Order: sequence, then structure tokens, then C-alpha cells
Amino acid sequence: MSTRIVLLGATGYTGSRTAEALVARGARPVLAGRDPARLGALADRLGGLPTAPADVTDPASVRALLGAGDVLVTTVGPFLRLGDPAVEAAVAAGAVYLDSTGEPPFIRRVFEDAGPRAVTTGAALVPAFGLDYVPGTLAGALALVEAGDRAHRVDIGYALDGTSGQAFSRGTLVSLAGVLLEPGFAFAGGRLREEAAGRRVWRFEAAGRPRRGLSVGGAEHLTLPGLAPGLREVGVHLDWFGALTPVAHRLAPLAPLIGRLPLARQGAQRLAAVVGARVGEAPSQRTLAQARTRTVAEVRDRAGAVLSRVELAGPEPYGLTAELLAEGATHAAQHGLRDVGALGPVQALGLDALTAAATAAGLHRT
Repeated sequence: MSTRIVLLGATGYTGSRTAEALVARGARPVLAGRDPARLGALADRLGGLPTAPADVTDPASVRALLGAGDVLVTTVGPFLRLGDPAVEAAVAAGAVYLDSTGEPPFIRRVFEDAGPRAVTTGAALVPAFGLDYVPGTLAGALALVEAGDRAHRVDIGYALDGTSGQAFSRGTLVSLAGVLLEPGFAFAGGRLREEAAGRRVWRFEAAGRPRRGLSVGGAEHLTLPGLAPGLREVGVHLDWFGALTPVAHRLAPLAPLIGRLPLARQGAQRLAAVVGARVGEAPSQRTLAQARTRTVAEVRDRAGAVLSRVELAGPEPYGLTAELLAEGATHAAQHGLRDVGALGPVQALGLDALTAAATAAGLHRT
């Protein structure tokens, strides 16, 4: 594998799991991060990998990691606050970029701001290449192919089973707190529109059980419309919050109003810091041992009749994210990507290659 893969944030929880998944595929990534001692220990454990110092608070150190054609994988979050230096470094170098973000405002910023500039430098930016939001993109793309040209609306539902104790990593919880008051969005009426997260609830079935998913501004709103010219509506929904789902739904209309108050967003960032100080770095061991993901896509025609349905099952979220990032990075290093600019997973790899990568990462159709 001659193309360099650089892993930024290698010593964090998701980063170290991604490093392991890359090595398991025969890659020798450059491990990059702030702490030389922790980088060295991880590099030694994984067979003497190269390391490089880099800190996103020093953008020049991140730019120094990359050359043209390199593949950068970053797990450094929260992305809305810390993600821009890696994106800018990839754009400047003309590199391939993949990340683990699930933060809708950041994903939208990559597509609308960095994407056009990436086209001019030959960079390829593929954000949210993990549980957020590869399974929904893949399920949606497969369902759209099966539905044909009558597709009018696609709904995506994410479900998580088998959690016990701490369900999410510290990084995920900090990211969720940090975007509470940020503007949301949805693809509706054939265009991207502002819409608060949690404004809608979608009832769907996964693994034979009824689910309630809260609406969010997932990457699918930005990536699926390009796959089906007649598509007019996209819904993305998370069934992750259990008994809190109806409460969050009722409070959703207040978020945009609160977000306009002076210092409200700074308050959300302080809340994120408090959350980060009080939870463990990783989910509980029982969650890691038992949790499973389910993702459903349903396509409807203009009258609301279901045209196609795809359900995917996968392993626990963090292992799945690490495996998907490793699959995406090694594919980019070996074969390149299909286009430049800001890309969805299907636009970047092609549907057949994405399906193969997802299968290798542990996703399968049920």
C-alpha cells in the first residue's frame, strides 16, 4: 500500500480502535496526535508504526502531516469546535479526507463551504464515514435502486439494541451536548431547509420490534438526493433515546428560540465540557459486548405507498465505525475515489464497492 494513510487522533478511543482495524487490513498508518508518549506506546503495540506530532489547536502542525494524494482519517472531536483544521489541511494538500463525525452542522459546513474549494485543489472530503451515517446512506441507496423512478420520499431509521450502563463514548456525548442549540436541517420539497432536530417522530420496525425515531439532520439529506433526481423528501431518524424520545420531541421547537439568546451556544459548549468531565472515555463493557445496530430505509411514492424497504444489521457502534473508517481509508489508498469535492459514501466509492466495504465491516442485510 504505497499511498500514505494518516490517522489523526490515534490515541483517543475511536482513534485507537481505527488504528487496530487499519493494521488488521495490512496498512501501516502514520499515527498522529498531541501526546508523543501515548503515540509511541500505541505504535509499539501495533508493530512499530510511524508517528507524528499534531494538535488541531496548531493548524500548521496538521497541515504538515499531509501531501497531495495522502489519505487523512480523523477522529478528533467535537468536530464543530475542533474539526476545521483537518478539513482545511486536506483541502490545501489535495488529500483524501474521512472522519467519524456525527454532528450535522459540521457535515453541512464541509459540503457547503469546504467542498467547492476542495474541487479546485483535487481534494476529496468524505465526512461521517462511520455509524453516522454510512449505514443509512447505504440502506437508502439500495432502497432507491429497488424503488426506481417512482421514488418520492426516503426515510432512514437508526436503532440501537443491547446497551447497558454507559451507552455512548465520552466523545459522542460531548458532541451531542455541543450541537443541542445549533440549527438543524432537512431535505424537503426538493431542497435543503432549516428544521430543528427532533421536530418529527417516525415510527418504524427494526429487528421485528416497533421503534420511534427522532428526526435529525443526517448526512443523508445531503447525499441521497443526488442519487435519485425525482426524490423530493428525505427523513433521518434516531431511535437512540428510549423514554426521552417524546420529551425531546416536545422540546424541539424551543431549541431554535433558545439558540438565539445571548451566550446560549457558549452555554451549550460549557455543558459539553461538564459532560466530558463526568463520564468514562468508552461505553460500558456490557454495551460493547451486547450492543447491535439496526438501520432501516423505506422509499415511498408520491401517494405514500411503500415501494421498497432495506434493513441492515451490524455490530456495536464503535467497532462498526472503526471498521468502516479502515475500509474507506484502505480503499482510497489502493484504488482512489471516484470524484473530488465533498462526497457522500456512494459518490466516493460507488454503490458496489461501498456495499463490499460495509459487508467487510460487519453490516449485512436482513
